[in-house]
Amino acid sequence: MNRPLSIQPQFDGFCPVANAVERLAGASGLEERGAIYTKREVVDFILDLVGYEADKPLTSYRILEPSFGDGDFIHPIVDRLLAAAQGEPGGLTVKRLKPALRAVELHRATYMKHRASLAEKLQGVGLSGAEAEELVTAWLIQGDFLLCDFDHDFTHVVGNPPYIRQEVIPDILMTEYRLRYETIFDRADIYIPFIEKSLSALEQGGRLSFICADRWMKNRYGRKLREMVSRDYALSIYVDMVDTPAFHSEVTAYPAITVIERSNENRTRVFARPEIDRDALRSLSRDLTAQELSKNSIVREIRDVAAGTEPWVLSGFDELALVRRLEAKFPRLEAAGCKVGIGVATGADKAFIGDFEELDVEPSRKLPLVMTRDILTGEVQWQGRGVINPFDDDGKLVRLEEYPRLARYLEERRDVIAGRHVATKAPANWYRTIDRIHPAITDREKLLIPDIKGDAAIVYESGKLYPHHNLYFITSSTWDVRALQTVMKSGIARLFVSLYSTKMRGGFLRFQAQYLRRICLPSWDSVSEKLRTTLRALSEADDPVARNAAVAELYGLSSGDMRLVEGSAAA
Repeated sequence: MNRPLSIQPQFDGFCPVANAVERLAGASGLEERGAIYTKREVVDFILDLVGYEADKPLTSYRILEPSFGDGDFIHPIVDRLLAAAQGEPGGLTVKRLKPALRAVELHRATYMKHRASLAEKLQGVGLSGAEAEELVTAWLIQGDFLLCDFDHDFTHVVGNPPYIRQEVIPDILMTEYRLRYETIFDRADIYIPFIEKSLSALEQGGRLSFICADRWMKNRYGRKLREMVSRDYALSIYVDMVDTPAFHSEVTAYPAITVIERSNENRTRVFARPEIDRDALRSLSRDLTAQELSKNSIVREIRDVAAGTEPWVLSGFDELALVRRLEAKFPRLEAAGCKVGIGVATGADKAFIGDFEELDVEPSRKLPLVMTRDILTGEVQWQGRGVINPFDDDGKLVRLEEYPRLARYLEERRDVIAGRHVATKAPANWYRTIDRIHPAITDREKLLIPDIKGDAAIVYESGKLYPHHNLYFITSSTWDVRALQTVMKSGIARLFVSLYSTKMRGGFLRFQAQYLRRICLPSWDSVSEKLRTTLRALSEADDPVARNAAVAELYGLSSGDMRLVEGSAAA
């Protein structure tokens, strides 16, 4: 499909979108631009995975690099393209080379730097200055990739898209992106629409390979992109790069290399944490791209990874089989009468949170607050903090004139409170917390679970404290909460979460609501009175053997199943 080439949308006169793009084009900080640079061995590995190799007819291919940054990809691409062209009939000509590459970079100074270096490279293989200038003008585009159009589709797309949070993007530009890209959902980072646009630019049978964060494969914000891939594409290769030195600098992202094809293929080759060595990666690429896997292959092949919006599970296949059985047999947590929530985010903790007794407001306008540091021992040891509650029981903000002490307290901190984003969006409601506070939660028995933990810390709270935003909580209208604690401490919670959650460095998991809600649980009505009594009693006992035996009886699990559950708990 041919389209007119447009480096940047054309606007008449001043345009806020174009102005926002221009500001980003001049940004000097690497972090602001989301720039993270990839080692040459990894770049070569990616090019090998998509079949962009010098012994192939590369002048007949069309390759795209959406954010070329410091040239980590475009220089190896051009090296291979020139080597292939020199070995083909016709050799190096502008006509044959010109359509073979398109590469985009927003940052103007970076664009100019590599325009010059590529022109020098081209002249080094015998092209004239005018020919080199014509080629780099065609190949390199300075602009916003997400606002560019191209004159043809592509056989290959490779690269390392920028790691930029939505908050860094000017609002007017973010609005424009949302109008254009269906996959921008919830708190999606900007690499999500980069993947969408790149996939859309592939011709039938084309291949995309990016090294980027793997969060979208399981997180809520990646659900629309997962649906797009499931519908029209195929995940053919997944290489987990967490804890590998794939970049020139230390990164906090959790990277993976994916190869996604515009095809109906339904198999995925999987490998984790390869050695960053040229020969080792070359050998691995041959394994990952082989027509058939050998019996002694170090690569795993799985099917049905992409299924609608569901999270992609690309490891722990025995555990996955067990979870699938449990999902078929038992309802999910909330269908079994439990409720998962998260504590309050205020947006200004220093203003809204303080020593409970010293918060000088009306008694009804504050609640005792439980924080992560209160449950570090595995039991609640409240350190006396409290949170201001500006909401009435009906969910509306209270009228400050009816609470003079609250009004005075808030007014003294108005600069901090009113400066928050949530306050500037609705100035009349400047004193609301980011999350609405539901006071009734304070009085309910609950299980408290920190967001990020190496294990599932499931702490019982008897119904006296309101949770802070770093704590998830579970209440139940059916299950005895103490009995539920035993189940959740057994390894069942970690089994489910470890499959569906993104894993943090050091093996930590995110025990977030979206993952906790996937845990399956028998209905309380189906539990015998004897087993109910046992489960309650074990909630406070340090007896993992008895706890696991009770949970095995509850779920009808075999000894082999329990080894998987126990292994998950110990992982």
